[in-house]
Amino acid sequence: MKPQPTTLRLSPRRSLEIEWSDGRTMDYPFKTLRDACPCATCREKKRASEGKPKNLLNILAAEETVPLAVADMRPVGNYAYNIAFSDGHSSGLFTIELLREIGQPMQQPITPT
Repeated sequence: MKPQPTTLRLSPRRSLEIEWSDGRTMDYPFKTLRDACPCATCREKKRASEGKPKNLLNILAAEETVPLAVADMRPVGNYAYNIAFSDGHSSGLFTIELLREIGQPMQQPITPT
């Protein structure tokens, strides 16, 4: 059976932590989650920007001037989570497989002997 999330919590490091049923704990910085959004709009923006030089003088929208955060997270069936971000974006469905793939393993605390 594939690992499933057992605990989700927001970290003071501006990230989401997920404990998995196989005992692993993974970290998901908010920006990493937002950049990995799998919705059609985000995928199209990524495709359109590939190969183009980055604009070093971006003009930020009002919602981009505040630190990014996860505003809400809801399960979708047993296969995904819908994540709403503080910048107003909320259309991405993050599958369990995608979350497992993009997570950064956390160091487990060493227990004294």
